[in-house]
Amino acid sequence: MAVLSPSARRVQDVIVSAGLECRVVELPASTRTAQEAAEAIGCAVSQIVKSLVFRGKQSGKAIFVAASGSNRVNEKRLKEYAGEGIEKASPEFVREMTGFAIGGVAPIAHLQAMESYIDQDLLRYSELWAAAGTPNAVFRLTPADLTQLSSGRVVSITGSACFRGVRASSPLQSPAR
Repeated sequence: MAVLSPSARRVQDVIVSAGLECRVVELPASTRTAQEAAEAIGCAVSQIVKSLVFRGKQSGKAIFVAASGSNRVNEKRLKEYAGEGIEKASPEFVREMTGFAIGGVAPIAHLQAMESYIDQDLLRYSELWAAAGTPNAVFRLTPADLTQLSSGRVVSITGSACFRGVRASSPLQSPAR
């Protein structure tokens, strides 16, 4: 296996520690957006796991959403699930919670545990692709792998009143250093 960057290695280590066979790969092309990732991988945009981080307006807690790359998050629904108003997380908050820069946030291996939700539309596919810690690192996984690794609650997050979050990660924390 090729040598991975430190962020991609952190994601791979979490996958291995969970006993899964998924492998992180770093591509020459950017996978920063769902569209770029789908083009680089050769899959549908809807098979890309878009990692988003929001922040609770009252509590300040981090809220993670793994959404299908073709979907937008319905702010009203997410507010209901979170039990409070939500706002877009700043890039600094995303990095503090996940340890990843926007554009490379994985749905796993976060520095901090987060309340997490998984878009039910992702369960329609046998194969998904997610960011793996850098803007050009990805890994292939199944919906079952995603739910196991992220411990997220599967919900309907789409609808008409939408809000774009900042790309981020999920609650499974990195192994102790």
